[in-house]
Amino acid sequence: MTPIRNLAAAATLAVLGACAQVDAPQMAGSSDDVPAARVTGEAVSCIGIPTIRSTRVQDRRTIDLETTGGKVYRNTLPSSCPALNRFDGFTYETSLSRLCNVDIVYPLQRFGSTLQRGAGCALGEFTPVEYVETGATEG
Repeated sequence: MTPIRNLAAAATLAVLGACAQVDAPQMAGSSDDVPAARVTGEAVSCIGIPTIRSTRVQDRRTIDLETTGGKVYRNTLPSSCPALNRFDGFTYETSLSRLCNVDIVYPLQRFGSTLQRGAGCALGEFTPVEYVETGATEG
């Protein structure tokens, strides 16, 4: 990917990105900051880049990707990605039109008014989820 295309992808994905841990087959997300989600299907190895509408970095290990039609895929990284920051986003390089579990994401780190690419972090599988409403109890 050329540097200009890489920056364009970074700008697009900076808005997207979220990390969450899939701890159980029926529920995904355990961090207090990660929205609870219910697994709605089998995990897949890849998703088409043109279908990604937004990403949300939830924590240093979870990225939620919303695709066309409102479907959400949660990617739980195999290990924590210390530089992954929910405000600066991430970028990636791929020669395919798909983002796959063998790809590496590069956290973007803000230094003054510029963004720099950090050390790479491996992706996990893409698990389809739907967010679970958690109501506060009144007392």
